[in-house]
Amino acid sequence: MARSVVGKAPRRTQEQRSTEMRARLLDATIECLVEYGYAGTTTPRVAERAGVTRGAQVHHFGSKTDLVVAAISHLAQRRTEAAMRELGRLRVGDDPIGTTLDAVWDLHQGPLFIAAMELWVAGRTDPVLAAEAEKVEPFVNNAVLMAVSQLVPDEMRRKEVRDFAYTAMDTLRGILVSNFVSPDPDRAHRRWRRASAQLRLAAQAALPGLGIAERS
Repeated sequence: MARSVVGKAPRRTQEQRSTEMRARLLDATIECLVEYGYAGTTTPRVAERAGVTRGAQVHHFGSKTDLVVAAISHLAQRRTEAAMRELGRLRVGDDPIGTTLDAVWDLHQGPLFIAAMELWVAGRTDPVLAAEAEKVEPFVNNAVLMAVSQLVPDEMRRKEVRDFAYTAMDTLRGILVSNFVSPDPDRAHRRWRRASAQLRLAAQAALPGLGIAERS
């Protein structure tokens, strides 16, 4: 009687294993940035979090700078993907400004934004990190702005809405940075709602006829 043969999964190539190892190390770096901050993110901690040996970590990233520079690009990719997923669920309605403000808040919650903030602050005194962040950050912002612009059927108004979204992001980031000093999520949200009311007034003046609904 012929025996049935159970097919085995194809063996991963060396390139696949290397790619997976790098991804584990970069994800672990992001987690360490959130938990320990930039100063507390060390290569031994990253290796431990990733579940790999120090030798394996050094093989892929010879120094903390090499690791963090690569993590900046990895984080930007993850933030872009998250933004596209979130904004892909939005639909055109009678209040594109309100929808934009809600989306901007949602996109700046969670560990990915915290990790990004750690790297931005570290880049203030580290030109290598600053240069890498400057290179990749526009891709994240453009993903958000392109998606937000789709909420406005009138193509002639899309640039104005993108400018508005930039202003909203700048405002919210200032609120969230100050909240790191004395963390209070509820207070941060209250400050954002207050800022949103002012942003809506500005939008009503700058974008007449866009169908901006009032909110209580």
